[in-house]
Amino acid sequence: MLSTGTEKKIDLTPGDDGTPTHVAIIMDGNGRWAKQRRLPRVAGHKKGADAVRECVRACGELGISYLTLYAFSSENWKRSEEEVDDLMGLLRHYLRHEIEALNRNNVRLRCIGGRERLSSDIVELMTHAEERTARNTGLTLILALNYGAQAEIVEAARRLAAKAAAGEVKPEEIDETMFAAHLQTADFPDPDIIIRTSGEKRLSNFLLWQAAYAELIFIDDYWPDFTKETLLKALAEFGLRERRYGARLG
Repeated sequence: MLSTGTEKKIDLTPGDDGTPTHVAIIMDGNGRWAKQRRLPRVAGHKKGADAVRECVRACGELGISYLTLYAFSSENWKRSEEEVDDLMGLLRHYLRHEIEALNRNNVRLRCIGGRERLSSDIVELMTHAEERTARNTGLTLILALNYGAQAEIVEAARRLAAKAAAGEVKPEEIDETMFAAHLQTADFPDPDIIIRTSGEKRLSNFLLWQAAYAELIFIDDYWPDFTKETLLKALAEFGLRERRYGARLG
């Protein structure tokens, strides 16, 4: 048992009811963290990368099977060229210098999102990282890069429409299960919990289909201040919630 500082203790043993299988996080607040300290925004992103490292380690220790991090949204291209360059530089650094550590810790890396706008060297690093860690059986770390949920849903609809037009599937056969199988996340279970930092209370085009029955937890801390203790508090709140999946209980 792990104490979370709340009245209720939750057993975070893998497979126990108190343990979410899949945690997804909207990492928000790097820029505001830096602004509070009168630092350039890139300093917030660098500190945020340290929080990623700690979060991945904590999820592995707690027996969580899947962790999805919203690393770069399709809307982030609207930021200044300087900030986008800084973010891409940090991504390159992570993919070059963290993969061996992930591999040693039995972490499998997967990436979702469109790769067409990413530079060729970053795509090569992503592919190498996925292949290098493909056989690992511990935590699956999913990085959402150039990702937008609406675009993902539209693409799935187009693929099914093409199959229907080709006579490969009948329109009346299309249901939620078939549709989900055409999403980029088809290999992963839907998230049990979505955490957003920085006090903002919206999903910002993140896993909209997959979030149908996820528990949403919003915390005031900026992402660079995210620690294992922050995660444990979020998991404690998750453990106190009664999940109905649309059904009426009691």
